[in-house]
Amino acid sequence: GAHGLAAAHYLAAEHGIHDVAVLEQRYIGHGGTGRNTAIIRSNYLLDGNEPFYEMSLKLWEGLEQDFNYNAMISQRGILNLIHSDAQRDAFTRRGNAMILNGADAVMLSTEQIKAEYPFLNVNNARFPIKGGLAQRRGGTVRHDAVAWGYARGADSRGVDIIQNCEVTGFRIEHGVCVGVETSRGFIGAKKVGAAVAGSSGRLMAKAGMRLPIESHVLQAFVTEGLKPCIDHVISFGMGHFYISQSDKGGLVFGGNLDFYASYASRGNLPMKEHVMEAAMTLMPMIGKAKVLRSWGGIMDMTPDGSPIIDRTLIDGLYLNCGWCYGGFKAVPASGYGFAHLLATDQHHATASKFRLDRFRSGRGLMDEEATGSQHNLH
Repeated sequence: GAHGLAAAHYLAAEHGIHDVAVLEQRYIGHGGTGRNTAIIRSNYLLDGNEPFYEMSLKLWEGLEQDFNYNAMISQRGILNLIHSDAQRDAFTRRGNAMILNGADAVMLSTEQIKAEYPFLNVNNARFPIKGGLAQRRGGTVRHDAVAWGYARGADSRGVDIIQNCEVTGFRIEHGVCVGVETSRGFIGAKKVGAAVAGSSGRLMAKAGMRLPIESHVLQAFVTEGLKPCIDHVISFGMGHFYISQSDKGGLVFGGNLDFYASYASRGNLPMKEHVMEAAMTLMPMIGKAKVLRSWGGIMDMTPDGSPIIDRTLIDGLYLNCGWCYGGFKAVPASGYGFAHLLATDQHHATASKFRLDRFRSGRGLMDEEATGSQHNLH
């Protein structure tokens, strides 16, 4: 996946460590990397998260030059809509936090939204639009190209990418991880880093670890190709809905979790109905578009909605997981921070809050979900 490939790329490019193997159960980009809506942004609130995601957005901006591959980065801007006075207060606070951490943020009035986003049903009876928080540097990236680009960057620096190689267990001797058992034999290593998103709980159970994670399904949808009509990313928080238009013309949209734990990459009908209802409330014109397909991605959900990049209690075994709804936008900073941890045994400054022991101690929890951070843009 993108997180593992990014870590391998930065281990080689930033730390000069080339004796690296990336093990993929199927083929690169098969999991969450290829099953998301490809949105990038850094509109977070908490100090432990906002600098990290802003670093990630800065890395996105120079990524194509970094790994010499066209990732189709489109900074078309993202808009979070406001529907109540309380929501305006919350988004004003978040916008100020973004600016204080070096990100861009601007509050838009209803009249400005009417002018910039004429397709929105501003005066709808259920959720009238009273303004919005815009981040102009947000946007979308071609998700498959991110996996291919990082793979290209890592491979060109001597990293081995081994596909169709399933990790079946960890070899742990005297409390030290010395390698992994795979479907293609044992592979020894001084350090092992696990970055498998929604499969983290199942994989780490093979090392005798129980993670503070549940895996849930998040559905997404795409319509038939249309002429350009939506040139931004729109988040409709009150309806748990978001939408953008792909380069092929399809409207790509989704909603909230299906709210049941599962490892199946498929959704259910009630959530489909909810998402379609929200779409029609926000922009009635979408009712004319034919939905081509839907799919589900597996989210590794932590109790506080924030990720984990840390050493484990087993020497030589490191963990990168718990990305909840935010895994794709975090890829560059996640790979950079994980590579830094693997190379130096020290947390990168922007990832220093993503400790595993915060769930045991209760100290340092970053409850970004409770602050209304619109995690449902993944």
